[in-house]
Amino acid sequence: MSNEYKITYKTENTYDNWVNNAYWQFLIIPMENDTQHDVNVEFSNSLFADNDYSINGFGFKTIRVHPKIKFKQINFEAQFSFIKDDIDPFDFPLDLDDTLANERIKELDFKIDFESFLKRTPLTSLPEGTSTNFEFNSANSIFENLQNLNDWTFNYIQFKAGVTQVDTELKDVIASRQGVCQDFTHLFCAMSRKNGIPARYVSGYLNQEHGLIGDSQMHAWAEVYIPLVGWKGFDPTNNIMANTNHIKVCHGKDYKDCAPLKGIIYSQGQNKTKYSVKVQSQQQ
Repeated sequence: MSNEYKITYKTENTYDNWVNNAYWQFLIIPMENDTQHDVNVEFSNSLFADNDYSINGFGFKTIRVHPKIKFKQINFEAQFSFIKDDIDPFDFPLDLDDTLANERIKELDFKIDFESFLKRTPLTSLPEGTSTNFEFNSANSIFENLQNLNDWTFNYIQFKAGVTQVDTELKDVIASRQGVCQDFTHLFCAMSRKNGIPARYVSGYLNQEHGLIGDSQMHAWAEVYIPLVGWKGFDPTNNIMANTNHIKVCHGKDYKDCAPLKGIIYSQGQNKTKYSVKVQSQQQ
């Protein structure tokens, strides 16, 4: 079974004074993978500036825009259509002997191979002396511990918009126990890496037609590497595994690798930005 998705992404940018030069990079295109295919991209801007497509350091498509004229307002609109196949998050043997998996994560070669997703970053660093009521249980399988971590993170943080920023560190999230999807994901990644399990931050879109909670623009969840199984997605904001409702754009070590929009603006004064994302799906 498959779903036909259509996503409309819009942003309106207004500036008090003339912008004499500007550079933007958008990381918003749904990736092509085993379950997402036939991706069609339409992207435009109100200044009719050229759109340059490129690949970033993690291998994901970006759109770069550099207007050649000064302006006080610019609007962007992207429309994506693609096919998303149904996903069974539990499509692997749940009764695997975990002895080999636990031995594998301790091997030097494993730590070298997954070094990028095992090391701490400023956004996935647990503060020294952090005391939480969650620990991996050696009697459980890696998968069971990750399921428990998903549940723990979901209950540890209260979803509340406006209390954190994209660069909020975990010490502040832990202190307030409030945040949005990126905070849930940073905490999940930090706890997973602390226990030797590679974890990567994923940015994408969320189909909220089924009552799932997430950012109205871009959602975040985690993918972890389980030896003998592979990469599996966990959404601690909703306490579920990533499924057909999760449309992946990219992954990285943390939010900074996956920011949907980066830019440099040469101007003075204030500016206003409005975003909107509309996700529609229809079963084929």
